[in-house]
Amino acid sequence: MLNPYQDLPGTVSIVEVGPRDGWQNVAEFIPTRRKIDMINAFSACGFAEIEVTSFVSPRAIPQLRDAAEVFAGIDRVPGVVYSALVPNERGLKQALAAGVDKLVFFISASETHNRENLGQGIAQTLAGIERMMASIGSVKPVRVAVSNVFGCPFEGKVPPERVAELLEKLVALGIREVTLCDTLGVATPGQIFSVLSYLDTCGFESDFGLHLHDSCGRALAGVVAGLQGGITRFDSSLGGLGGCPFAPGAAGNLATEDLVFCLEEMGIKTGVSRDLILQAAGMLEKNVDQLAGHMLSFLRGCHKP
Repeated sequence: MLNPYQDLPGTVSIVEVGPRDGWQNVAEFIPTRRKIDMINAFSACGFAEIEVTSFVSPRAIPQLRDAAEVFAGIDRVPGVVYSALVPNERGLKQALAAGVDKLVFFISASETHNRENLGQGIAQTLAGIERMMASIGSVKPVRVAVSNVFGCPFEGKVPPERVAELLEKLVALGIREVTLCDTLGVATPGQIFSVLSYLDTCGFESDFGLHLHDSCGRALAGVVAGLQGGITRFDSSLGGLGGCPFAPGAAGNLATEDLVFCLEEMGIKTGVSRDLILQAAGMLEKNVDQLAGHMLSFLRGCHKP
């Protein structure tokens, strides 16, 4: 019997970004204790990594103002990487003091979005990443998330050549782990495969991951294109929560439960328990008003183990 998935990777790792990217758009503040309890529930699910929070200014993202307290309160499970987004050198000091396992820096492939998101140009952000890399040396692993790789709300399509130029500069700074982000959720499967193929011809010795939003309902199709392009690491958010506050029109993230169910049905191992993520989804529904009353009935119908 033919296996249509035999040429795809047999195993992938999932980075659960809900506690950071998913919750940052929730208007009502989630109490710190509830965040800690939910992250502890996520830790039992089998994720390779959990992006816990961001050490960003509370004025920019009020929901994440308790970043240090959350890191201090969670129970760390051996084998799970607990990462955090770090916007600048001030955030870096706070993240190091909190004992973050992995640092996630970010930059946009779009000059306009970079200025909207970070208040400065790409060149300035690169200079900041260079300073932070120099200050930490090899103390902590680092990943860089590159926003708007497949399209920008302000500039439209982003040429893959511009993405490659930015990646060359990041590699020169010692960055090896990079997440390519469809921040607006506009990428088509063909576009994703095309960009990955182009980057492959550039010869980057980098560990690429994929971060997809589901604004246009194409996230899962994008996952398949990513697999075909050699991607073995995907970001997702339980319940599909999320969206960039500085990218008008961006909807939620690729939903973790959708990703796990589909990959497992394709015979691709994730290490994540379906039963446990549905339990975690139940806790999420009870603690995040934005989801109240609609999520679990859908999940139980679509994702029965």
